[in-house]
Amino acid sequence: MPRVKRGVRARARHKKYLKMAKGFRGGRRRMYRSAREAVERGLNFAFRDRKVRKREFRNLWVVRINAAVRPLGLSYSRFIGAAKKAGLALDRKVLADLAIYDPQGFAQVVDVAKQVG
Repeated sequence: MPRVKRGVRARARHKKYLKMAKGFRGGRRRMYRSAREAVERGLNFAFRDRKVRKREFRNLWVVRINAAVRPLGLSYSRFIGAAKKAGLALDRKVLADLAIYDPQGFAQVVDVAKQVG
C-alpha cells in the first residue's frame, strides 16, 4: 500500500485557521495551535450568541413596551393579554418601535386593547 503524503492538505487546513484568526493579538494570530483554539472558541461563542441575541432583543422590547404602557394605566402583561383578545397582530418589535417613534399611535393601539380587554 502506498504511503499518503498529507502536506498539501495540512497546509491548507493551517492556512484556513490562520486566515480566520486575522485581527487576533499575538500568538493567537501567528501560531497554528493557538490560532485554532482561539478560532474554535470564537465560533462556539458566535453560535451561542446568535441565539442569545434574539433573547436579549425580546427582553429589550418588553421593557420598552412596559415603560410605554405604564403611564397609560396598564402593565405590560395586562396590555399583551388585552392586545391578544383584541386580535392585534403586532409583534413586540413593532409595538416597541411604535412606543418610541409614534407615541400617539401607540396610545391609540393601547386604547383599542383597553376597550376589548
